[in-house]
Amino acid sequence: MILCLDVGNTQVYGGVYHEGKLKLQFRRRSITEASSDETGVFFRTVLRENGIDPDLIKRIAICSVVPEAVHSLRNACIRYFNITPFQLGPGVKCGLNIKYRNPVELGSDRIANAVAAVQKYPGRNIVIIDMGTATTFCVVSAEREFLGGAIVPGMRISMEVLESKTARLSSVEIIKASNACGRSTVEGIQSGLYFGTLGMIKEITRRLSEECFGDEKPLIIGTGGFAGMYAESGVYDELVPDLVLSGIYHSLLINSQQTGS
Repeated sequence: MILCLDVGNTQVYGGVYHEGKLKLQFRRRSITEASSDETGVFFRTVLRENGIDPDLIKRIAICSVVPEAVHSLRNACIRYFNITPFQLGPGVKCGLNIKYRNPVELGSDRIANAVAAVQKYPGRNIVIIDMGTATTFCVVSAEREFLGGAIVPGMRISMEVLESKTARLSSVEIIKASNACGRSTVEGIQSGLYFGTLGMIKEITRRLSEECFGDEKPLIIGTGGFAGMYAESGVYDELVPDLVLSGIYHSLLINSQQTGS
């Protein structure tokens, strides 16, 4: 069994693969402040509570956009699983031709999404929209070239900034708004977040598609924590919630083949 971990700014998203299939998914709050012992105990506990013997984990693969969390996480894997984890990042074999001016700047989660997309939809031009702490757009060609993309604040960041920088606007639940014209302050914020994000997605996707692929319409993939909110909006062709885990898993396999392990 293979344990795959995506360490984001807000939370850790984990999954267990067995014989190529995703058997378990779990989430926990960010581990930035957690010790290696706390992290290791959590992983073993969540596996046992879901009917998986932690000792059956033979490999671990991680990607992280939080550099300060990597040391503790790596130690947890070594101490509690006796496994040195594979870490996805710039310079690691991933099967992509990265066209970033400085590939080191490219987040490992975006690499993972792109790796999964080209595995799942080979020979397609693709735009990936990942709605998490940040909302990221990744453009990948049919030739497996990572062309670039766009990054904007995510919905929760937008709400938190609105709350912190205004005197009378408070935090609200982020939901799919039913009406653009909110009839209370809460409804107004919810409308602004939902429809503002929807308009942003449509415009950036349109511009990326035209700039990179001309008249050829790319496949649009949605993923990330807030992506399900827009599942019926028509902005995606496919909604793949576990895209990043799939990319981490396939990156591990690619590197295992390279090393012969």
